[in-house]
Amino acid sequence: MYGHPEMNKTMAEIFGEPMHTYTRAQAIADGILVDAGELAKSAGFCIPVALTRAVWEDCVAWSDADNKRQLYQDETGRLWDVLWMCSRLARHGGQVVHFRIYRVPRGGRGIRPRRVALKAICGPGDQGEPVITILLPDED
Repeated sequence: MYGHPEMNKTMAEIFGEPMHTYTRAQAIADGILVDAGELAKSAGFCIPVALTRAVWEDCVAWSDADNKRQLYQDETGRLWDVLWMCSRLARHGGQVVHFRIYRVPRGGRGIRPRRVALKAICGPGDQGEPVITILLPDED
């Protein structure tokens, strides 16, 4: 093909077979990622969307105890807010989209929404298909 013979080798030929792989499906099964499911489609996504556990805990998770201690909300509504804001900005393209949402922080007694920065990365899934992952800015 082109240039030096080493340039035509596959990654496995150069580095050997991977010692270990961890798939997106495994991360979802283990709870490291949380699948946004059908709600992502309703928000306008045509490819699978997952959130990191840290994003889920900070922006989506809400319990009956939170309702009693703070104010009434539900996880579906909080997830919708994340997905909707992400979908509006993702339409402008790019592999990485930075966005902000307002959410009532969980815990304590606060009821005022606070802004949080998030990012969405479009990359390959387990079979090379496009998928989106929503993360906190310091997560990879």
